Amino acid sequence: MQRLILFRHGKAEPDSESGDDFDRRLAPRGVLESAAMGASLADLGFRPDVALVSTAARTRETWAAAQGSFPACEARFEDGLYHADSGALRAAAEQAGRSAGTVMLVAHNPGLQELAVQLLMEGSAPRELVHQAQRKFPPGAAAVFLIDMNGRPSFDGLFYPDRA
Repeated sequence: MQRLILFRHGKAEPDSESGDDFDRRLAPRGVLESAAMGASLADLGFRPDVALVSTAARTRETWAAAQGSFPACEARFEDGLYHADSGALRAAAEQAGRSAGTVMLVAHNPGLQELAVQLLMEGSAPRELVHQAQRKFPPGAAAVFLIDMNGRPSFDGLFYPDRA
């Protein structure tokens, strides 16, 4: 893996019809911000070869909104990404990265935010950037890292959705 993109699902509805968190769908704003983040990442040249997507409704819908910006990307829907901690998310990305240059994780907080902060610290990102990611990694946010041949990250971008 040469690049890792962490993409938090868009803004979700507070409840689902079933009452189960897993079934919460994107709010209309979440659909728009997910599509916009996908377009922004693609415009910046960040195009994943594979996207690992949690099977929760809101992450599947985030991918559905963004995937038009990544037509060549293979999507893999993985149950284990739902409520995954940072270690499990990183392991999934590393596994996929054995055969892909750029891996995108479409998943959830707190694990995704924790992984972003860990990678920022490992990559010696500026302290203020680490603090920013620690304070918030909102729905629709993305963090991008270059990964060297030894698996060491370096910061390549932190993007938050535009809020009207």
